Amino acid sequence: MHNSSGKVLQWRSMVIFYDEKKQREFDELKQQEEEELIKFLAQKHGLPYVSLATISIENDALRLIPEEKARASKIAPFAINGKKVSTAIFTPNTAEVQKALKELREAGYQVELYMASTKSLQKAWGHYPEITREEEIYAGTVDVSVNAVREAAENTKHLRAVVPEINAVIASKTQNRISRIVEVVLGAAIALDASDVHIEPEEKHARLRFRLDGILQDVTFFDMATYGMTNSRIKILSRLKLNLKNQAQDGRFSVDLGYTKFEVRVSVIPGSYGESVVLRLLDPKSISASLEDLGMHTILLAAVKKEIAKPNGMILTTGPTGSGKTTTLYAFLRKVHVPGVKIITIEDPVEYHLEGITQTQVDTEKQYTFANGLRSAMRQDPDVIMIGEIRDEETAGIAINASLTGHLVFSTLHTNNAAGSFPRLIDLGVDPKTIASAITIAMAQRLVRKLCQVCKEERPIPEADQKRIGSVLKTMPKAVSIPQEKKYWIAKGCDKCNNIGYTGRTGVFEGILVDREIEKIARENPSEREIAATAASQGIPTMQQDGVLKVLMGITSLQELERVVNLE
Repeated sequence: MHNSSGKVLQWRSMVIFYDEKKQREFDELKQQEEEELIKFLAQKHGLPYVSLATISIENDALRLIPEEKARASKIAPFAINGKKVSTAIFTPNTAEVQKALKELREAGYQVELYMASTKSLQKAWGHYPEITREEEIYAGTVDVSVNAVREAAENTKHLRAVVPEINAVIASKTQNRISRIVEVVLGAAIALDASDVHIEPEEKHARLRFRLDGILQDVTFFDMATYGMTNSRIKILSRLKLNLKNQAQDGRFSVDLGYTKFEVRVSVIPGSYGESVVLRLLDPKSISASLEDLGMHTILLAAVKKEIAKPNGMILTTGPTGSGKTTTLYAFLRKVHVPGVKIITIEDPVEYHLEGITQTQVDTEKQYTFANGLRSAMRQDPDVIMIGEIRDEETAGIAINASLTGHLVFSTLHTNNAAGSFPRLIDLGVDPKTIASAITIAMAQRLVRKLCQVCKEERPIPEADQKRIGSVLKTMPKAVSIPQEKKYWIAKGCDKCNNIGYTGRTGVFEGILVDREIEKIARENPSEREIAATAASQGIPTMQQDGVLKVLMGITSLQELERVVNLE
């Protein structure tokens, strides 16, 4: 009995599967027949045929006709360019269609008609809910309220205070709650000196994170509906396309708080669960640091000041992305920015604006590359040129030539250390002989977090750490003074530092002067090791040595130093 009932169920399942398969095949055949019929009718009416299956529907076009009217008339505007509107219809002969087209033309639009199947039209109509969400996002203020951002910034004392504020706004049902979320997030990020805000969609929610002192910290989570509307709100602010969701987009907007103005650079990229959004907060005070405030050892600082005072030559600073190179370049510019000096920059992009300096931005679409920008800058009679980065042989060659023809040139390279600057330029195709004549000093840098001075805790130095510190101290230049009492601090955490143990950052630097010895070996295509060994006699601390000194002075911890600098 049991076997027979099992067979019945099995047969029934097979019949259902067969019926479903046949239904799918029938539907597909029916759809193909409709598409062929529409193609035939389009030809008969003298109109082009369109399949919207592979076309991106533009919401700005679709919103020209309300959803109810579009469905009743079987019409769908799907693309717009100025006053030209591409519009799909099922048939041109109905009174409803003619009325809708007449209203579009009376509104000043030039209508391009296409015939499409009901399936194509249904795909377009499926975008109406997006338009409804966009209108909800637009409701209330058009721009972020400066007062609201300022208020949020003033009320945020530490990271923990952000969470209940954001959650309360999310839970509210007010019309402008999405704008309010953006205002609270921006205000909190500004108050906490966050460099970046990350909104990252996951399977069931979206994660909000702030980058504080170079490290990402979790803040809270959004439900996916809130994430979607917040994402759209940010896109609106930064003039990005709302309906473009499968391509990366970049934009920007500004927030003027009265006492300071923040530029917010927006990056959106598609991901598995939605678009990842990153807001880079460009705080003017981050580039207001003087050369003396960067954290250079006094020996290196004196050497840099001497080279900057010269009328020509090239000063390079190297390091990975996020190591503070841009801040260092701007400190150089501020040092030489005096009346009577013409300064031109070529940047990608211009992050901070400096009064009295001609700043230009790379635009590859218009063929304004670093190399082309540098050529143009040379015709502008500059005294000082800053190049955001030397990436290729052409830029390197022009920059070297500029420094050899009476210009002071500042730029950056992507190398791990100062000694690597010379082989890197040679790899780019620059003649070793001209490198030695052009470069005056090559630097390398990293950023380390500074210990919170309120809660840092002194500890005995563990034996393993003593050995690592000792091996670095053994190689310390004789002119460098080493603290007599070897002290060692660790990060603890308190309200002042958001329980992180660190607050603020400083640089760890090294530099190599191009003296006679360096110039001599640089002409022979040397290795990094050979250059570093020759430069040791200059008495400028390496990054390892500079970092260990900062550890012994209680500026940072050994753990933090080893996060960015290899002591081996």
